[in-house]
Amino acid sequence: MRKELLKGLTDEQINKVKNCNNKDELLKLAKEEGIQLTDEQLEAVNGGGCTSEPSSDVKCPKCGSNKIEWTWFPFVGYDLTCKKCGHTWNKE
Repeated sequence: MRKELLKGLTDEQINKVKNCNNKDELLKLAKEEGIQLTDEQLEAVNGGGCTSEPSSDVKCPKCGSNKIEWTWFPFVGYDLTCKKCGHTWNKE
């Protein structure tokens, strides 16, 4: 998790960030909450500072399957879910 990018946010604001589906929603949330984004946060929102999409060689740590579904959360990273066994884990 890119915790340093979430510094200064309340738990409620962090949950709202996790529910944003794209950068436009995230920027709208920041404006509504009166949050001044740092240069590093803006870079992350625009794709320069966040983790990249998991590669195709990612395997489930529980069953070893490479049938993985991923969900990206701005500033946070990825939640990965194995389509075979249902195991979920986080990749920063």
